[in-house]
Amino acid sequence: MFVASKIFLTKGVGRHREKLSSFELALRDAKIAQYNLVRVSSIFPPKCKLVSARDGLPFLSDGQIVYCVLSENATNEPHRLLAAGVGLALPKDDSQYGYLSEHHSFGETEKKAGDYTEDLAAEMLATVLGVDFDPNKSYDERKDIWSISSEIVKTYNVTQSAIGDKGGKWTTVVAGAILVP
Repeated sequence: MFVASKIFLTKGVGRHREKLSSFELALRDAKIAQYNLVRVSSIFPPKCKLVSARDGLPFLSDGQIVYCVLSENATNEPHRLLAAGVGLALPKDDSQYGYLSEHHSFGETEKKAGDYTEDLAAEMLATVLGVDFDPNKSYDERKDIWSISSEIVKTYNVTQSAIGDKGGKWTTVVAGAILVP
């Protein structure tokens, strides 16, 4: 049974005349192109540690099957703003699981898309922890509620935005949470 002991966050952007090559270049920029990526749903395992990419990458080998929560977005429309992000919400009690969320969008800044991914992850975690919140409140208002509840310790995100290539090449953005054995 595989349960990640570490997770790191990464992001990248790639541009190329071919969409697939643009995706490959985004994965290279994120330093995860050399792995066979398998997308999984959005649970941050209990007792798992969030580490830097620098600290997580040495535990992986080229060609290895690597589980990840990955968000991606692409456009070949010149000057179009695009973003891809992964959010993370961790509970106060590290023996409980946390949540990861993926979001990709057009027309959102990196900050707006990143805040939204944190909001999604925290909302999912809040529902399993029994934290009351009003989904109609703003992100900042809800974040205050999570802090006050003392159940959600931290939220994080990794988000990559880019502007579509002015010449019409494919522009791809990726953001991922990489699970390390």
